[in-house]
Amino acid sequence: MDTAREQLLILLTTPLYIIVIGAEMILSHLRKQDTYSLKDTLQNVYFMLLNGGIDLLFRAVYVGVILTFFYDHRIAAPITNPVIYWLVLLVFEDFMYYWLHRVDHYCRLFWATHFTHHSSSKFNLTVGFRSSVLEPLYRFVYFIPIAWLGFQPIDIIFIYAATQIWGILVHTEKVGKMGILEYILVTPSHHRVHHGSNPKYLDKNMGMFLIIWDKLFGTFQKELPANDYQPIKYGLTTPIPREDAFTIVFYEWINIFKDLKRKNLTWKQKLGYIFGPPGWSHDGSRKTSEQMREIEEAEQKQKA
Repeated sequence: MDTAREQLLILLTTPLYIIVIGAEMILSHLRKQDTYSLKDTLQNVYFMLLNGGIDLLFRAVYVGVILTFFYDHRIAAPITNPVIYWLVLLVFEDFMYYWLHRVDHYCRLFWATHFTHHSSSKFNLTVGFRSSVLEPLYRFVYFIPIAWLGFQPIDIIFIYAATQIWGILVHTEKVGKMGILEYILVTPSHHRVHHGSNPKYLDKNMGMFLIIWDKLFGTFQKELPANDYQPIKYGLTTPIPREDAFTIVFYEWINIFKDLKRKNLTWKQKLGYIFGPPGWSHDGSRKTSEQMREIEEAEQKQKA
């Protein structure tokens, strides 16, 4: 399997990451900002390595067998013009990633995996490495339509890796608004919103590279000035009791099993605890993102 292009990406991006992360650390120190902690940073790197290891172990199956099967049985001829091929692939892959990310946020079964990425109360470039550890086990499903429509599996994986570079670099507070790019790309401002646990910001800005999908499908929220809304609070709506690696990876899975053991649940309620949105409960004891937003909006109207 040809991995030369991915190796080249790693070769080119490693010094880039070292430079920009080092610069962010120095700037944070000079400004006396609590942007980094040693424990959080080490955890971010550890989760990245776990994710990458699972991906490499499973790649022979999902690229060499599954995606290749759909490419071999493609329903459209491959695009022959290389420029158009790569541009269409970039847009198509980013579109499918948007839906992967959106499902991760709206279905608890997949949120249990994505939970890890949002578990840090910090927001810095290394949080971009805080990968959803088990995601490689199902991420390829969203790439099947791309292969089926005539794009080489290895090219799909390469373009995903390339857009991830941008996805990592937007994890920063050190870059403000980016002018006209705010209308086209996912910017640091957009992604700060995505990592906010404030009700207005929950489940917003799902894109990796292009922000147009969020604007088309109703999940866009701009970053609001401090005088218009509360400052962004990063992390989870309810902090986890322990921040060791095992708890961070498996905490939500354990909670799902606990919910399924509740007495006198109907099958519909059990399915709600698995496939419903995070925060759903049959008795209203917890709140979903949408319910928290509605409560906040009602409180704001009362104050007005």
